[in-house]
Amino acid sequence: MIAEGVAVDVKNFRLLIQYDGKRYNGWQRQGNTDRTIQGKLEQILSRMMGHAVEIHGAGRTDAGVHARAQTASVKLNTEHTAAELMDELNTYLPADIAVTACDEMPERFHARLNAKGKRYCYRLCDGGVPDVFRRNYVCAWPERLDVEAMRAAAELLTGTHDFRAFSSVNRRFRKSTVRTIHELRIVRSGQEICFTLRGTGFLYHMVRILVGTLVEIGAGQRGPETILTALESLDRQQAGITMPPQGLMLEEVYY
Repeated sequence: MIAEGVAVDVKNFRLLIQYDGKRYNGWQRQGNTDRTIQGKLEQILSRMMGHAVEIHGAGRTDAGVHARAQTASVKLNTEHTAAELMDELNTYLPADIAVTACDEMPERFHARLNAKGKRYCYRLCDGGVPDVFRRNYVCAWPERLDVEAMRAAAELLTGTHDFRAFSSVNRRFRKSTVRTIHELRIVRSGQEICFTLRGTGFLYHMVRILVGTLVEIGAGQRGPETILTALESLDRQQAGITMPPQGLMLEEVYY
């Protein structure tokens, strides 16, 4: 806490944050619960500064979703160095949240507004007995999936499209739903499949719906051509299921 009357410079910090989302209701602070990542960070920073502090994340992860490298920015009137701020945060954060890097940035840096893209990975175990020690990070699927069919469909999703059908935004959502997917890679390792999605940005539930649609194709429940039908329709009902949150990890934010 800063002593009253002491003048210090405003510093703009960038935080790199890891979290296990199992216990939390997502990134964004909410008035009806203290179980959010943003809320936990702001509580500690506010105690440190002696006044309310607002932190800005690069994006909002949903309840149960994890992050290996979420990025956030915060402006503080403090004498703390970046290293001291990181140490103090990690002293008081719960064990399932950690700040892995902290840097002082130019005044105009903003974690969300300056982000150029994001990379997610969705992990799925198809068939067999799921590893009980990975149950909070991998989604179990009861049958073996056709990876080649899913890869063929994934090619139709890369590039710039209107992804409204692959999101849970409501009909009154007036902002653009056009996004660019630079990479949608599907890799099998034993009975685990990793879907890597890299793009300019992702709509509400977009990654989980894209993966859900690909999984339905891999299970033979729909054909790859239905990807094009869904894109053209802009209708959520034309796309696949929303996959459970625990398989999703925010891996990186690009600047």
